[in-house]
Amino acid sequence: MKIVVVSGGVGGARFLQGLVAAVAPADEVTVVVNTADDLWLFGLRVCPDLDTVMYTLGDGIDTGRGWGRTDETWNAKHELAAYGLDETWFGLGDRDLATHLLRSMRLREGRTLSEATDELVGRWSPGTDLGRVRVLPMSDDEVETHIATTVDGTDTVIHFQEFWIRHGARVPVRAVEYRGIESARPAPGVLDAIAAADVVVLPPSNPIVSVGPVVAVPGVAAALRSASAPVVGVSPIISGAAVRGMADQLLTGLGVEVSAGAVARHHGARSADGILDGWLVDTADADQVAGVESAGISCRAVPLWMRDPATTRQLATDVLGLAGDLRDGGR
Repeated sequence: MKIVVVSGGVGGARFLQGLVAAVAPADEVTVVVNTADDLWLFGLRVCPDLDTVMYTLGDGIDTGRGWGRTDETWNAKHELAAYGLDETWFGLGDRDLATHLLRSMRLREGRTLSEATDELVGRWSPGTDLGRVRVLPMSDDEVETHIATTVDGTDTVIHFQEFWIRHGARVPVRAVEYRGIESARPAPGVLDAIAAADVVVLPPSNPIVSVGPVVAVPGVAAALRSASAPVVGVSPIISGAAVRGMADQLLTGLGVEVSAGAVARHHGARSADGILDGWLVDTADADQVAGVESAGISCRAVPLWMRDPATTRQLATDVLGLAGDLRDGGR
């Protein structure tokens, strides 16, 4: 079986751990990772979602934070702050810096982000879950998510990382822009993986800044709509709140109700020019199943909390089960 996962960072990476545990050794898992969170910082190209997927599956993640390296230290961050550099609101750990240095070196040498990612992933793959997953950036072209907001009474547009980390998502959202998306191309292998897939999965990642940019890359939405595989998503909203992160602030700012059903309708049914065939909501949101299905999306209520390896694996199994039923019954 060939499985494609369209992923952001923490939620997508955690889901991938369960998926790798749930599938057969011969099954192929390809993850297409959001790169619109990326930014240049201190002369380095930082790719938070790619690195979170890599560190998580490669057993190098700080499990307490859910991002960054384990056993991290922050000497370089403190020294940069001592020099008076304002950008130290974004914490680059000492061990993490090695990843950004190598990536930036390769990009300056003329290598693509895909090529740099392959090299980085190669370090973490042997003997880990990462060895069973093909990691593809959504695009080798630079795309960056920016948020139109108001800071200290002044309307402005800031990078998503500044919105999320510097301001803690405590400033209003007036609009979201994926800068560079119009000229971006899918990275090599992305469209082919979708076309060859038996299942395409949207894990519980932020619908606006994780899944949204990937689908917005020209050609990706069309590939999803024409794929022979069923496309099944997992709600990142449980009981009217984001499982993690700031999805609720973004959804509210864009006029989308913060609910599992509303996010499904935001993505839309493939039968109505959207991208979904199936959707999983938490058992706490079972009352929303009928509304999702009335929008043309098959829906089931199952436990969504990924509390430990067993519940994470079961969620992946439930996703594959719905996808299998959709394949057997058609869409």
